[in-house]
Amino acid sequence: MRARHAVAVVSLALLAACKAASGPAADAPASAAATRSVATVAEAFLTPMTPADNIDSPASWTAPDGKQWLIATAKTTHKLVVYDGQTGAHLRDVGSQGTAPGQFDRPNGIAVIDDLVLVVERDNHRVQVLHLPDFTPLGVFAAADLRKPYGLWVNKQREGYDVYVTDSYDAGEDAQGNDVLPPLAELDKRVRRYALTLKGNALDATLVGSIGDTSEAGALRVVESIWGDPANDRLLIAEEDETYASEIKVYTLEGRFTGTTFGRDAFQAQAEGVMLKTCGKDGWWITTEQGKQRSVFHLFDRHTLKHVGAFQGNTVANTDGIWLDQSASARFPHGVLYAVHDDQGVVAFDWANVARQLSLPLECAP
Repeated sequence: MRARHAVAVVSLALLAACKAASGPAADAPASAAATRSVATVAEAFLTPMTPADNIDSPASWTAPDGKQWLIATAKTTHKLVVYDGQTGAHLRDVGSQGTAPGQFDRPNGIAVIDDLVLVVERDNHRVQVLHLPDFTPLGVFAAADLRKPYGLWVNKQREGYDVYVTDSYDAGEDAQGNDVLPPLAELDKRVRRYALTLKGNALDATLVGSIGDTSEAGALRVVESIWGDPANDRLLIAEEDETYASEIKVYTLEGRFTGTTFGRDAFQAQAEGVMLKTCGKDGWWITTEQGKQRSVFHLFDRHTLKHVGAFQGNTVANTDGIWLDQSASARFPHGVLYAVHDDQGVVAFDWANVARQLSLPLECAP
């Protein structure tokens, strides 16, 4: 969760507030039903609660022996926490505070792809890459560009990876200590895109471009969560500035704002984590409404972006990051959705139970 920004220019704040109050953006996909309907899905497990850690974002990895690891960032204790992905049991901690390889300073966003863990460090202003299963540090990148990074999405390429990193930099603080939002014209670097390659243990990352529309509708005011859909050339970014709107903005992978936003009428709290559940050529976007008392997870059609359902758990609340593991496992043969609970731990939802409650198909056509 990002703290609310103070707005640098009062007139912009008033305009944004009026737009937020007026309803969904023009050309938005079909809205959620006027009567809010939220199903309840029981959590499969809850990891041990460790309030001192300030858990932010999860990711998962399946080892060659089939064991599933759930890895989460701990912002306050500057480490990664590793759980058993099938039971939630605590396995180990990785890292400590610092700038050396294998150390972190306020780790926030995390992604796992192949045998790599990529971690965004807000206060080291960088992305660190480690190799599994030993969490061997391979290198860092982006420190020369990033100012206040939070989240990331990794897109595998034929040779290497495209890495998109959100950067929610500020224009200082006001008298009350609140972050001041930069003018719209200065929001053109809200996402940084890097081409990452690995040759053996040698890491190379090149800045490909910067992303951020500066129009009233397309600007990324407060950003963290980001995910893409290469098959449909879409990059979805959660807008977390509640003084403007909680919604999802749709960009292309090259960084052009498409003019489409959605979710404003569905979310009743801050928009947070976003993931794509594929189902053959179809599927659903899973998004998070970060309610203080209870988190609500909204699903939107992959193609039309139409709202298709929402669910909550019995316990999970104040959710920052989410992570969907679609691989089949002994306990979760249809996959599992992990979600952070109240900065203290992570819950798991059996995808089969989610699909059942929302009347979604479990079997997918190619």
